[in-house]
Amino acid sequence: MSDWTGVLSLDLEERKGKTVAKNVYFQGALKVMRPIYHDNSGQVCYYLLNPGGGYLDGDRYKLEISANEDAKVTLTTQSATKVYKTPKSFAYQETTISLKKGSYLEYLPDPLIAYENARYKQKNVIHMERGATFLSTDILTPGWSPSGERFSYDTVQLLTEIYLDGKLGMFDHIKLTPNNQNLSGLGFMEGYTHLGSMVAISENTKNALLDELYEIIQMEKADFKVGISRLAVPGFSIRILANSTQLIERIFNNCHKIISEKWTNHTPNSLRKY
Repeated sequence: MSDWTGVLSLDLEERKGKTVAKNVYFQGALKVMRPIYHDNSGQVCYYLLNPGGGYLDGDRYKLEISANEDAKVTLTTQSATKVYKTPKSFAYQETTISLKKGSYLEYLPDPLIAYENARYKQKNVIHMERGATFLSTDILTPGWSPSGERFSYDTVQLLTEIYLDGKLGMFDHIKLTPNNQNLSGLGFMEGYTHLGSMVAISENTKNALLDELYEIIQMEKADFKVGISRLAVPGFSIRILANSTQLIERIFNNCHKIISEKWTNHTPNSLRKY
């Protein structure tokens, strides 16, 4: 289908110890800013942005990212993804990421904010070769509603598929429809309003790392629930239920720092945009 509201394609490769773009292409309502190198590690950081400011009725976005051998990249967004009311057709975003062995990619977008009567579907498909490393986070935040309801969005659907050497290693499907589900109830949001997910895949996954992450998370004094799961492939996922975006961001930043130091001997830089 060619009727995309925004298209972005980014091919990255390692050149003389530095990750650079081999190809960059964007059109419509998606843009990528100039590459940023926070330090001398050669890892590149790209900010993806939607100049339109928000996702509207029937908007469709397509992102394709690839990292060649030994490329190291951080992708983030310039601001939160805001989905407004979509009376006719849901907003949709599809991201395909391909990682060659030895590559390292972290995809750390700002939170997704779903406003009153918003319908949004997101599909992330990651193809990894053995020896590649992938880290990503998602935070779902309910937007302000005139009625004061906690969950006034219509539907939010987040699909993630991760393939390792062509075999499906992880399938994650979150579908929240407040009108049809008691989101405050057991098995859904359990009284919390915000949902955070982190996925990390690497051959360097060890139980000691998961223990360390669990310990640092438990040092938080705030009210939240957390679960850490090993995956069928070398890696793990962390799920957090909480009542604020900042709390989930803080926990994920602490985890990201430990993971990055263990897996890349590199302390990540702050991606703060304000």
